[in-house]
Amino acid sequence: MAEQFYIERLGGGMTLLGQRMEQVSSAAMTLVTPSGSAQDPPGRGGAAMVLCEWSLRGAGDRDTRQLNDALDALGCQHHESVRSAHSLVNAAQLGRNLLPVLAIFADVVRHPRLGEATFAPSRALVEQDLATLADEPARRCSLKLRERFYPHPLGRCAYGTPESLDAITPEMLRNHHAAHVGPDGTILAVAGNFDWPTLRDRVEELFGDWSAPPAEPPPLQDPPGGVMHVKKDSAQVHIGLAHRSVPIGHERYYAARMAEMALSGGASARLHTELREKRGLVYHVASHYHSLKDHAGMFTYAGTRPELAQQTFDAIVGEIRRLGEDIDEGEITRARTQLKSALIMQGESTTARANALASDWYHLRRLRGLAELSDAIDAVTAADVVAYLRERPADAFTVLVIGPEPLDTSAAEA
Repeated sequence: MAEQFYIERLGGGMTLLGQRMEQVSSAAMTLVTPSGSAQDPPGRGGAAMVLCEWSLRGAGDRDTRQLNDALDALGCQHHESVRSAHSLVNAAQLGRNLLPVLAIFADVVRHPRLGEATFAPSRALVEQDLATLADEPARRCSLKLRERFYPHPLGRCAYGTPESLDAITPEMLRNHHAAHVGPDGTILAVAGNFDWPTLRDRVEELFGDWSAPPAEPPPLQDPPGGVMHVKKDSAQVHIGLAHRSVPIGHERYYAARMAEMALSGGASARLHTELREKRGLVYHVASHYHSLKDHAGMFTYAGTRPELAQQTFDAIVGEIRRLGEDIDEGEITRARTQLKSALIMQGESTTARANALASDWYHLRRLRGLAELSDAIDAVTAADVVAYLRERPADAFTVLVIGPEPLDTSAAEA
């Protein structure tokens, strides 16, 4: 059956996207607003995260308890998050409950109460999340690596710092909401069992009169890059490396994803085979592709013991660079299967499809169906992957090490 896509632009600049999935009884929505961590005011890192928490503590004519009770009564499973360019709401429920849930989140986005009494608890939750990073060095390594790899403030940690969180005030955050949460750049994507004309009309009722001037994008600064060692006396060393890749809209995007799979797409991929199975260097190693609008990278993480850390680092750099020298069709076949399997499983999830619609529109200004993705992956050859790896060689690594002692990183500089 052909995939059914819908696109509607509202007057204020908001975009409504839909994919009808007749075989399911649920419907999921992804509501994206242009209020991510990169838009946090100077010296107020974490503002978007606090605002995300605060907006859920009462909206429209509902207080916190009434809002939560209403969502629970509708069987809504929801999750809120903050990324570099956006804040996101993901909500999944039975298709018949989609419109009432949408009305609630329209209030959350457009008419949050932002009451004085609920500000401190909202900020305290973000402070707790930030504090837990000290006990999660692998996650901390990933966040710090992005911070150093991407241009500032695109890689900024969404949790801010203790000092920046302390500097956030209720009035400042209300002003930030007014300046950055508007229809221009907002995307609402829905996937599952719904009626498009009914959905479109309801969205027009809820958002059609929404107007606000578009926010200016933040000025960018060159990323720090280089090598950073964070001293931590422990029995583990956490190693992170990042190097350049191509963004989603680039012609070599699918080759980049195939290279990712060959390097780290399962137990038969190179990093797991060479570092874990053959040499026993790591308890975990993985590489993953990540893309912002105009910047992308391949991020590799490994956890190991201090006495094996240097060998691990050198081996990772060697495997990443060796990938472009002798990749074969067998690896490409396995990588293709891994990537297509992931896509097929995502295609069966309304939440994953809603997220994919929003992502496609943001990055590409068009929607890709599973058939297009499958055909594009099938078309990639070993020669295409090698060409990508030679055009984007693994050099200029950004390196972050958390552990007792710094490492000799000269292998990454060669």
